[in-house]
Parts: sequence; C-alpha cells; structure tokens
Amino acid sequence: MMSSETMQNDKLHVVMFPFLAFGHISPFVQLSNKLYTHGVHITFLSALSNIPRIKSTFNLNPAIEIVPLQFPNGISNTADIPPDLAANLIHALDLTQTQVKSILLELKPHFVIFDFAQNWLPKLASELGIKSVHFSVYSAISDSYIIVPSRLHGIEGRSITFEDLKKTPLGYIQSSNLSLKTFEAMDFMFLFKRFGENITGYERVLQSLSECSFILFKSCKELEGVYLDYIEKQFGKQVLLSGALVPEPSNDVLEEKWSKWLDNFQAKSVILCSFGSETFLNDDQIKELAIGLELTGLPFILVLNFPSSTNANGELERILSKEFLERVKNRGIVHTGWLQQQLILKHKSVGCYICHAGFSSVIEAMVNDCQLVLLPFKGDQFFNSKLIAYDLEAGIEVNRNDEDGYFGKEELLKAVNTIMVEVDKEPGKHIRENHMKWKEFLLNKEIQDKFIIDLVLQLKSLA
Repeated sequence: MMSSETMQNDKLHVVMFPFLAFGHISPFVQLSNKLYTHGVHITFLSALSNIPRIKSTFNLNPAIEIVPLQFPNGISNTADIPPDLAANLIHALDLTQTQVKSILLELKPHFVIFDFAQNWLPKLASELGIKSVHFSVYSAISDSYIIVPSRLHGIEGRSITFEDLKKTPLGYIQSSNLSLKTFEAMDFMFLFKRFGENITGYERVLQSLSECSFILFKSCKELEGVYLDYIEKQFGKQVLLSGALVPEPSNDVLEEKWSKWLDNFQAKSVILCSFGSETFLNDDQIKELAIGLELTGLPFILVLNFPSSTNANGELERILSKEFLERVKNRGIVHTGWLQQQLILKHKSVGCYICHAGFSSVIEAMVNDCQLVLLPFKGDQFFNSKLIAYDLEAGIEVNRNDEDGYFGKEELLKAVNTIMVEVDKEPGKHIRENHMKWKEFLLNKEIQDKFIIDLVLQLKSLA
C-alpha cells in the first residue's frame, strides 16, 4: 500500500494489470522488475491461483506486492482452458471491474499499466484521476498492420474479409513491403468475430489504444522505428518504449541429464526446436518436422506439446514411428512438457533455434548466439518472423504454401542448411553477421538500461 510518506518522497507508483495468459504475464513481470530497480513502487494484479507461478517461474521481485483478484467464473489462466474457449478469459477479466475499481481507489497510483483485453480500464482509471498506459506485449510491426483505425477504411457497411487483411492499411509505411499470405490473414479473422459484449476483439483493442493516456511498447526505435512512428500518427498520442526487455541471466543450473547429453556434441552444432507451451502441431506437421530434423544430420532436441486433456507420451508414440526413434536415438531427443529453455539456448553446443517467433523467444535466441529458423503458427508470430527475417535480416523463415501454410521436410532442411551448413555463402553469411550485430546491441547493458531510465523519467514528467 502506498503511504503519504511514499508520495512525499516523489516515488512513482504503478499498478500492473496483465492479461491472464502466461505469455502476457511474463513481459509484465520483466517490466515490473526493471522499473522496481529504478525506484518505482509496483503493485501487481493477477488471479489468486496464478500467484505461486508468478513468484517462482517468472521471478517477480519479492519486494513487489501482488494483489490477488477473485474470478467469479473460476477461470484464471490460458493453461486451464482449451484454445477455443480463450474468449472466456476476456469475459472473466470483465467481471473484475468492481474489484479493480476499489483497489485503484485505495492505492491511488500515478499510472495503471494494462493489457489489450481491458478496454474498460482507461475510462475507469480516468474517472479516478489515474493515467492509463496500454502496454503491448506484441511487436509494433504487428499492431501497426492490424490494430489501427485506418485498417477499416473503405470497409464501411460490410464485414472485413481475409482478402482485406492481405493488404496493408491505408497510408501505410511506404518503405515497407509487408503483406500477409492467405493462411496468415485467415488466422487473424478471429479478431473480427463478435462475442461477449457483442464487441469484436479488434474493436476491444482499438478502444483500449484509443482511450488510454499513453501507449507503451516492449520495443525500441532501432528495431521497429517506422512501425512505432506509424502507430503514434494513427492514434495521435505519445508512444513510450521500454526496450526489448532482455531477460536477466538465469541463476538456475541446467539439469544434469541435459548438460551431459549436450556435452557430447561440438560447439554450436545442436538444434533446439520448440514452439512454446501453447502451440500444438497436427500429426502431419510433427512428422515433417521430425524427418526434416533427421535429414539435417545435426543433433537436435524436438519439444512437442499437446493440450492438457491428452496423454502427451501416448500421442508421441502414435505419431512418430519406432523406426524414426531408433534411427535418431544417438543424436535426437523428442521431449514433451516443460524445458529449461533459456539455459539450453545458453549451452555452448546449441547453435540453432527453430521456433514460432514469439517475441520473447526470438530475443532469448539472439542474445544466446543461436541462429534463428522461424516457423510461426499464429497471430503476432507471423509479423515477428517477417521483422527478423526481412527487416533485420537476422534469421530465416521456413517457406510455406500460401493457402494452407503447409511446409515440408525439404523446406525445413533448406532453411537450416542456409544458416548452419552454408555459413560462408550468401545469404547465410549475411544473416549471421546481422545476427551478431543485433546480439551486441541487445547485450549492451548501458543501452538497454537507458531505455528504462528514460521511461522512468518520462513517466515522472507525465505523472
């Protein structure tokens, strides 16, 4: 709780209120920790059932107070429900408005930093004299293409189609060659469905961005300058930046079973292939991926996850043949469940990371000198992949069919060979050089700290 004495000390007080998915909670925790070390008083809001994991897995600074929220419908995070019911989480958040209002009334913070789903929060905060900051855990490139007012220009009187989404919004950045493939555009159509309060996801996020006091991105001008400028113009309000929030090195030790196995291989030769805990591949994708990894001839760890309602080991036995597992047994591991990803990426033997292009995963790979092979499956991942592969030229995207996103083992093999085998040829050589340049930028502590110092100074002046 913030006392009047704290106020007299001119200490900035910020309430953090992320969405209930752990992929959203994580960047809010990283930002909280960084702001706290620069003298900002933080109060963190989340579901009571999420608090143990927030403390243990995400390492929220123990001095930061967490205020538990009660959820009347019993839903508290995306791990508890199948993907098709994720809209229920948004409704669950809507039911907390009265609780949140009384918490803010009691705390009287200078700012509440909130997530995409709480479109009702800017108005509520404004009525209490509190400034609201929409913190986008997505890249600016993805928000600039999808969630801007000009996206709906020329669509008055009819429903938006996936063909509309294949084209850039009106007045988009001239220097950008950005566009979506058919399967990527189809994936975004869920944003334009009505549910809950008869409001689309697009309208909810647009309202949140339009009515908040300021917009904050987990990014910087060096990485996404043109996209950040476009968003600032579209919404006519100040865009604040935290930098990429490079994760602090983990104090944990890699489990012996992994370190012993990895120690068998040459430096930078092992491929880690993982798509996060909430991306589930179909049988064909798993088979093509597995055979593609085998064809590289390189050692690999393939991490596959399944919905919590299924028997993961049973699924693996059903999909991958005994012959395949026998052929790769000395150089390939197929794993399901949680993994010490950050520590494995850091191991000297790991040199390539095939991933879904989640922004945090991409940053982890770049700071650990792991070459990036990008295979996005949903939402902002498509844009992150384009940012890294085409704008920054620091990774390679697996080529896929326009209509259905199908990729074969040959496409995977070609992408891996470009940056792992043909290292002295173009484009592999160019990609590796760029990767090294961005690694140095992200690991420059002075530069990354300055983003947070500048953000704190801005917040103080805006409070």
